[in-house]
Amino acid sequence: MKRVTTFRGRARACPVFPLALAGFFLLGLAPICAFGQATDSGQTPAETSQPDPQNWNLHFQSTAIGQGYPSFSAQYTGANSLTPAAQIKETVSVDVTGGVRVWRGGEFFGDVVIWQGFGLSDTLGTAGFPNGEAYRLGKRLPDAYLCRAYLRQTFGFGGEKEASDDAPDDLRGSKDVRRLTFTIGHLSSKDIFDNNAYANDSRSQFMNWSLVANTAWDYPADVLGFTNGAIAELNSRAWTERVGIFQMSQFANGERMEWDFGKSWGLVGEIERRYSLRGHAGTLRPLAYDQRAHMGSYQDTIDNPSLEEDIYLTAAYRYKYGFGINMDQEITKDLGAFMRLGWSDGKNQTYEFTDVDRTATLGLDLKGTRWRRPNDDVGLAQVVNGISAVHKEYLAAGGLGILVGDGALDYRTERITESYYNWKMAKHYHLTFDYQFVQNPGYNHVRGPIDIFALRLHMEY
Repeated sequence: MKRVTTFRGRARACPVFPLALAGFFLLGLAPICAFGQATDSGQTPAETSQPDPQNWNLHFQSTAIGQGYPSFSAQYTGANSLTPAAQIKETVSVDVTGGVRVWRGGEFFGDVVIWQGFGLSDTLGTAGFPNGEAYRLGKRLPDAYLCRAYLRQTFGFGGEKEASDDAPDDLRGSKDVRRLTFTIGHLSSKDIFDNNAYANDSRSQFMNWSLVANTAWDYPADVLGFTNGAIAELNSRAWTERVGIFQMSQFANGERMEWDFGKSWGLVGEIERRYSLRGHAGTLRPLAYDQRAHMGSYQDTIDNPSLEEDIYLTAAYRYKYGFGINMDQEITKDLGAFMRLGWSDGKNQTYEFTDVDRTATLGLDLKGTRWRRPNDDVGLAQVVNGISAVHKEYLAAGGLGILVGDGALDYRTERITESYYNWKMAKHYHLTFDYQFVQNPGYNHVRGPIDIFALRLHMEY
């Protein structure tokens, strides 16, 4: 059904939070200047022999996931529910990524993805969706998309250097530890913000959306997860500060982006603090975001029964803001831990990512050294997702979110446990066995629990 959107007047300007976010970024300049030359952080850059600079590179990856569950109990099923009957779905992605050094300090990267398949129930039913390779726009036949095309310019401040490796998002060479980097173009805002050593990549680590990103951050993206934006990063030995501005979609979860930055934008700032705890590396990343887009209001939708819970009929240019914190910590040489916390104001509709206003995740990653498989990984994590009070009212009245909406709601926090074993079969091939236990899918206590099983084959060159 085609949605009809009406305008209810332009939102009143509210510059307070963008200014606070800018202050959040600038506030970190003092510790960077003060501790940029610190030698007691315990985390030193790679500064052995400096590698010869690489002028270009080319990388390839392919990931195929088969995922399914047996039937589960449900008192009722709505438009955005996981179907209670047993099902199996598959997704396939192929990326061809290349980089080229265009001038001193300047690098250009591009990535074409070929993708096909569907998430469970067409990527509906749980806020923490179990397959990070599943787009909300599924395809029966393979389709291609230029998902990244961006320019990165780095200005070094001299002094100590560190090595960079040949990677899909980097060229082998060396760079100044103290540097300023600008990135502009088409990319995912998650490429640069909210990274984590143990829970970041659904192709090689945990698969659940809540363990790939902070789900309370409604991060700017089109329906496939990418946008256009500009990012500045200031780096020293122990600190990195980054701030970015990105395009939002014209309409919630849309394919087209809004080009009028006077009306719509996504602003995010993050400080990354690297440290050592008894010789084991750790990183702490507080994050804050503010965005403005053509969003519907939960309260306005509830207050007007004639709208029949169609939140798109209350759309106007509104604000959403939130905070997050992200931490990873090596415990031993083979064992690491991570956690994320996230909060958003939860007043206006989920616009880009998934239906979460509060999130907490905690997990462990263990290398297989003890059983003579040092290139294998075992992961175990717990997720708790929640929503705001007005968001609960909206779903209980029959409203629909991007991924959830059962027509009614017996609210409980959504709880997900995920475990996986990543087996390195050969030099370029990994096979992963994954299990997820989902309680209260879509925040609904009368549905589930669900046992979700997956097999993932990943290949990269």
